[in-house]
Amino acid sequence: MPFAGGIVCGDAHFFRQRAELSLNIPAEASCPVSNLFPVWICLAGFMLLFLTYFLSDKYRIHWLYGVSVFFCCFGLGAGMTEEYLHRTDFPFSDEAAVYQVILLEKPEMKERSVLCHAQLEGKVNDEDLQKSEYGRTFLFYFPRNSATVALKRGDRLWVHTRITPPVNNGNPDEFDYVRYLTCKAGTGTAYISAGHWRIIGHDASRSLRQIALDYREKVVELYHRLGFQGDNLAVLSALTVGDKENLSEDMRETYSIAGASHVLALSGLHIGLLSTLFLFFFSFLWKRWAAFKPLGFFLVILFLWAFAFLTGLSSSVVRSVIMFSLLAISRLQSEKSLSLNTLAATAFLMLLYNPLWLFDVGFQLSFVAVVSILLIQPKLYSLLSVRRCIPRYVWGLLTVSVAAQIGTAPLVIFYFSRFSTHFLLTNLWVIPMVTLILYSAVLMLVLTPFPFLQSGCALGVDALLSVQNKVLCWIEELPMSSIDRLWIDHWEIMLFYLFLLFLFRSLAIRTARSISFPLCCLLLLITYHTISVSLSSPQRGIAFYNVRGCPAVHCVANSGESWLAYADSVPDTSRLHRALVPYWNRQHLSIPNALPADYSTSGLAFHNHIVSYAGRRVCLLHDARWKNKISKHPLQIDYLYISKGYNGRIEELTSLFRIRTVVLDVSLSDYRSDILKNDCYRLAIPCIALKERGAFCFHL
Repeated sequence: MPFAGGIVCGDAHFFRQRAELSLNIPAEASCPVSNLFPVWICLAGFMLLFLTYFLSDKYRIHWLYGVSVFFCCFGLGAGMTEEYLHRTDFPFSDEAAVYQVILLEKPEMKERSVLCHAQLEGKVNDEDLQKSEYGRTFLFYFPRNSATVALKRGDRLWVHTRITPPVNNGNPDEFDYVRYLTCKAGTGTAYISAGHWRIIGHDASRSLRQIALDYREKVVELYHRLGFQGDNLAVLSALTVGDKENLSEDMRETYSIAGASHVLALSGLHIGLLSTLFLFFFSFLWKRWAAFKPLGFFLVILFLWAFAFLTGLSSSVVRSVIMFSLLAISRLQSEKSLSLNTLAATAFLMLLYNPLWLFDVGFQLSFVAVVSILLIQPKLYSLLSVRRCIPRYVWGLLTVSVAAQIGTAPLVIFYFSRFSTHFLLTNLWVIPMVTLILYSAVLMLVLTPFPFLQSGCALGVDALLSVQNKVLCWIEELPMSSIDRLWIDHWEIMLFYLFLLFLFRSLAIRTARSISFPLCCLLLLITYHTISVSLSSPQRGIAFYNVRGCPAVHCVANSGESWLAYADSVPDTSRLHRALVPYWNRQHLSIPNALPADYSTSGLAFHNHIVSYAGRRVCLLHDARWKNKISKHPLQIDYLYISKGYNGRIEELTSLFRIRTVVLDVSLSDYRSDILKNDCYRLAIPCIALKERGAFCFHL
């Protein structure tokens, strides 16, 4: 029975969930025991390793040791990944039930709802709790009202709902939400209607990450009290504690176009600046007392881990701190610099803790950037000999920027479809400014016991932030500041990195055979890209997309020009563009033209919400404009596109139109959608529900 603050509601108020999208996956469906592939891989690796031990005196098979270790690590990683994914399995049901959950994080206030990350503790049957096997994490959406706004982390609730697995909308080339949520250990989602939940207690205990997030909130609150606000507050929070929730879309876009997004994501740059600052202070001590050096390195490592703890232990910060920790330990014996072995050890330790980090975009970008700097930057730096201090610093900064950009460019294009052309100018400006801001922010926090001095330091930090943001806005407005609407697939990324690997090898060996490998990879890459571009050229057709809040018909021409006819008078075009831009980029389509109320051109006409294109007619129905109207000669309609706002039945339209196919938009409620589907079944009219099928596209 549903609850809300002790008030019992009737069954008529139960929220209707989407039964069509439920996936009845049994809990044991992906049990690691049922898939022995990782086990056999590990056994093969151990057998090879055992064989290598007895044949270690044979130099010709020395490569066998590396192969055996690879199989062992690969099998271990595959097995751990499968175990992590198994923890997200859940016996989803079409029927609602009462569950006991506990809120793990502070609720997020959305425009119309409250999002809560909750851990499922079990199912409630007759006041008895059936505990869950794993503490699975779910996303619960509550209606935004006075009761739900008062929710806080640690609240233990009874909720009556139907939990559904995460699903994608089925649009072409859309963001893979299912994969994203699974990698974040999310199991499913649910909507809790008003009156269908009740607080039964509160758990005051906190995990390590929750304690870290609490301290991060206190730092952000301190910034508020010191007078930071708007974009300056958002950028300062991102630079110092990794809190990017308050960043506006405009500021994110500015940093992205200028090529400075990497400074907003805490990574090796910030850890390097902080470690340099800590080493500078402690170096005075161990220069005077050599025995203090091990303790000094230990304190530096401790402070860096405290900073990582304060940022919520994000993967990029953990990677940087682990690398510096290993480097600091090695430098106690000798003056060793960062190497690929240190980077590989860092990746191994991180993936040993959480193998799903391998699929995190930040993890991939950070490691690829460091590998590129280690391999490419020394070659670039040796091209020019600079003696003076300042030009040498500038040259070093330029070579590091170019090396990192070469390595990360394919991934950036793949994930964000953008390449920033002014990244050298941006890095020459933003890295010194971030250094000043970060050091000034550390000084500002140290001056907390002295409010007057801290307020004066805060004014200086605020001024630095304003100058940095204004200059980046200026760089954003420069001509050709970024190349957008780019498209590559994962095979092109693999070929590009294979080309870089062979190119680096050819520069080291310098033989005719070694040069032929990168040239072949480059030729294969160009050939593959040319073929993929030709195969994905625009084709004339019509598309209906599964995007909530923006019902529209997309008409595409062979030339790449296209038109969007909206059914809603106030469509959410930003959501539509975010969902479909990757698909439009792959098809090399220009930005679609939004059709006004009435429009006509050669081959396309839009009048009274009826689209005529390439011999097909599409009627967009979202109101009662055709109610109580009849015609002696019904109009042939190929697709009747019904969205929210039409409350009639299909029979009412048969005297006006001869309908070939009905398309139901996602904006329709389940109740209305079921009624219209039954009408179509009774009238023998084919019906397509975008909520079930996803996008519906066809060529003409």
